[in-house]
Amino acid sequence: MSTALLTDEEIAAALTDLPEWTRTGDSIGRTVEAASFLAGIGLVTRVATAAEAADHHPDIDIRWRRVTFTLSTHSAGGLTRLDVLLAHEIDLMAAQSA
Repeated sequence: MSTALLTDEEIAAALTDLPEWTRTGDSIGRTVEAASFLAGIGLVTRVATAAEAADHHPDIDIRWRRVTFTLSTHSAGGLTRLDVLLAHEIDLMAAQSA
């Protein structure tokens, strides 16, 4: 069963609750500055565990202490509620890492 794409209005509404995230085309992204390289890797590990449990995986770019997460539901061809839910989880994990 496929997940329905969000409308532009639904995406805009979701981003009001996700102020650290920005939309670029069919994805949303956020960069987190970790306290150290190892703290960034720890955050990636926690996000990877949550993503695996949800069977919904972000693109992750690690540059020393800066970790960038990009979300899009590739199988649906854009943004879905799965991306919004995972973005909220990432925000919680990032706040715990600070």
